[in-house]
Amino acid sequence: MTVKRATRKPLTKLFVLDTNVLLHDPLCLFRFEEHDLYVPMMTLEELDANKKGMSEVARNARQASRMLDEIVSGCEHAIASGIELDGPSRGLATGKLLFQTEAINGVLPSSLPTARADNQIIAVAMYLRKELAKRPVILVTKDINMRIKARALGLEAQDYFNDKVLEDSDLLYTGSRELPADFWETHAQGMESWKEEGRTLYRITGPLCPELLINQFLWLDGGAQDRPFAAIVRSTDGQSAVLATLVDYSHPRNAVWGIMARNREQNFALNLLMDPQIDFVTLLGQAGTGKTLLTLAAALTQTLDQKRFSEIIITRVTVPLGEDIGFLPGSEEEKMTPWMGALEDNLEVLNRPHEEKPAPSVLAAQFGAQGYTGHQYAGEWGRAATMDLIKSRIRIKSLNFMRGRTFMDKFLIIDEAQNLTPKQMKTLITRAGPGTKVVCLGNIAQIDTPYLTEGSSGLTYVVDRFKGWPHSGHITLQRGERSRLADHAAEVL
Repeated sequence: MTVKRATRKPLTKLFVLDTNVLLHDPLCLFRFEEHDLYVPMMTLEELDANKKGMSEVARNARQASRMLDEIVSGCEHAIASGIELDGPSRGLATGKLLFQTEAINGVLPSSLPTARADNQIIAVAMYLRKELAKRPVILVTKDINMRIKARALGLEAQDYFNDKVLEDSDLLYTGSRELPADFWETHAQGMESWKEEGRTLYRITGPLCPELLINQFLWLDGGAQDRPFAAIVRSTDGQSAVLATLVDYSHPRNAVWGIMARNREQNFALNLLMDPQIDFVTLLGQAGTGKTLLTLAAALTQTLDQKRFSEIIITRVTVPLGEDIGFLPGSEEEKMTPWMGALEDNLEVLNRPHEEKPAPSVLAAQFGAQGYTGHQYAGEWGRAATMDLIKSRIRIKSLNFMRGRTFMDKFLIIDEAQNLTPKQMKTLITRAGPGTKVVCLGNIAQIDTPYLTEGSSGLTYVVDRFKGWPHSGHITLQRGERSRLADHAAEVL
């Protein structure tokens, strides 16, 4: 006779929450699935101390306090034993929420000052580990030094990972894919092709089709005999995919405001920026890859020439690289001007003459001694008038005044988007009304906002969440085109 052993239910963990986890993500209470959460009294004290003000931290503190109040309301009798999170979380979490209901005198080394809030939370976690010897007790904190101290005292400590889209930024969707050399041999059987709006479309079937995403760029370098091939995925149903050829923006006849693509990725980017069916574009790339220049050129062409948009709106996060320079005088636009140096630099490039000036001797022979001077002044006046026209259609806005706005028929550029949190990014993108195109630019290797990483940046978040949507596109620019000095510095420093 076989005897069945009773299957033992796996022991759930007890996570002790530091204040910065709640300040970072007020919804973290519902992110721990079947495990229990413990909130020390010092965590509540620090939440209360951070709730005043208009900053993102203060807003998160107030939201976390409200959520805790909603969970506790009506369940006061269960505070000591733990409040079930299944109901408040609507099934997202099945564990319990426990609060510190009595004074705990944890034993800390004499070298650690007990008045410090971090040390008091560590002491609570050490007490719980001693009392619940058979149960894993883990301290969760965003504070690196606090994790180091806890581990030095033999306590298990972890970072809060739930907000991270990716652990490794190298796995982030790039928006393009190189095709294998045998692509046509494996995908050309039963292929259909037709012309539509001047482009050639292909319907293919093959092993790669289930892996393709809408608006993903595909490319194949040509061999000795074949021409290079580049296309964008227009639709896919898992078994087949429709590919469309691209507009070649590296050719002078397709130049955008005088700018031509210098490499493959820039050509992909201009195809997204100039496509009226694409409402949301994200461009990633290191310094000097042409993100801002390409976007401004596309914005000016579609605003001033094609009349597709009424004006261009540019905004960015005002996070200083060094020490803050203090308060700035003037209106909203004047206060934002020092942060928009990149805009001025790119407008100068877009407004310079594209042909070489004629030699003075040639003009003097044709128009007399004063011929060259008149031509020079006319050129300068023309460029100044053009610059005034361009600037009259560009609006610089601060992030602080975006909530509640609705932008209709605007070309919205969000520069330095890697410094935005996912919540801020959502606030900005939801400002878009009918006919508005939103373009996010950034380099996730240059994050200046405290507590944001490459994995938790709002730019990484939207790239991952929007991939495959028919009206969005993304491309990661690879090659720097600013100068050989900038390219070498970006590579070796």
